Amino acid sequence: MKNKKLSLYEAVSMGIGVMIGASIFSIFGTGIKIAGNLLPESFVLAGIYAFLVAYSYIKLSRVIVSDAGPIAYIHKAFGDSIITGVLAILMWLSYVISIALFAKGFAGYFLPLVNISITPLTTGLVELIIIAFFVVLNFFGSKAVGKAEFLIVSIKVSILLLFILSGFLVLNPSYLYPPNSTTFGLFSASAIFFLSYMGFGVITNASEHIENPKKNVPLAILLSIIIVMFIYVGVSVVALGSLPIDELIKYSENALAVAAKPVLGNLGFLLISIGALFSISSAMNATIYGGANIAYALAKEGELPEFFERKVWFGSSEGLYITAILGYLFALLFNMEGVASITSAVFIMIYLFVILSHYKLINEVGGKKWILKFNFSIIFIVFLILLYYQWCNNKLAFYGIIITFLLAFLFECFYRKRRTFSLKLN
Repeated sequence: MKNKKLSLYEAVSMGIGVMIGASIFSIFGTGIKIAGNLLPESFVLAGIYAFLVAYSYIKLSRVIVSDAGPIAYIHKAFGDSIITGVLAILMWLSYVISIALFAKGFAGYFLPLVNISITPLTTGLVELIIIAFFVVLNFFGSKAVGKAEFLIVSIKVSILLLFILSGFLVLNPSYLYPPNSTTFGLFSASAIFFLSYMGFGVITNASEHIENPKKNVPLAILLSIIIVMFIYVGVSVVALGSLPIDELIKYSENALAVAAKPVLGNLGFLLISIGALFSISSAMNATIYGGANIAYALAKEGELPEFFERKVWFGSSEGLYITAILGYLFALLFNMEGVASITSAVFIMIYLFVILSHYKLINEVGGKKWILKFNFSIIFIVFLILLYYQWCNNKLAFYGIIITFLLAFLFECFYRKRRTFSLKLN
């Protein structure tokens, strides 16, 4: 089996593939409810948060090249500690849950598009097929993933760009002004939509399989965030300028598809629906690849039990299968409402520790301490805003975060007592 490296463009495609995934389609309507016609500004704010975190990723990735990604950075700074173990488990679980979310999202768009009734059986079958397809694709290695990701991302980005360019021709500026939301609504939406930028980290989880990683990983991170921010802002401006706010909120579950009708008619509705399927597919592709990479990288060094180990490039693939199977079980057994918020909180916690790790390693990797202090403060405030919003609007998700963190801590404590070796990430 050939093991060719991912090019810069394929690495950028992977980052875009995860970022422009299910979130832009599934929670777009929720964002409108919270931020109103200030939604484009909330996307800009969320993008700024991503750049603040990317500052540390870029500095660290130039020195530390590992498929364990941010966990490798945290391990370098904090050693084989319980903090590193808990965050490693949380990060892997966040990918497992993301796989479930993408599978559910794909089924939700695909079945109505082909006029098949949505039942537990049909939904479960579609979820199984889409997960199995990308597991098989991942089995063929990193180059196959990269080529597929580049193709899928090219198609979905083309559809969204067509929507943006066509939409500006029929834009109604009166729908965009004056602002009809509060400052708290703006910042709350930006905290939630921070989730939409979190995919750039998957690039570091494939860093060992990217050409010239010390140069291309940082560049891929920056390019993917810039491209995604442009698309998010453009899509939100066109959607808000095509229909009144009340109409978009009424059809919040598929607000983008509805917004495409005044722009491109029924063809627009079809194109956006297809774009959603491609977006979710590319997110699934990159997430299975990144999540399985984490399982392999951590199991290889003793952080997860041996049966999680993935060695697609060395002849076996246990971690890949287990990651995918657990993702499918989550999709079958659990209601995923609120899970996106839990995943967001997990990633923000990891980001905070990445910044702390950068601060501890600043003499080795470079950077400015005052910038790191500022970045940490902003991201921590974003975390508090997210918690407060959930406390006010979705207490189940709030408690879900606490339970998720607690279970990861207990599992790490249990496993740490049983193992007889130390974690030795590079």
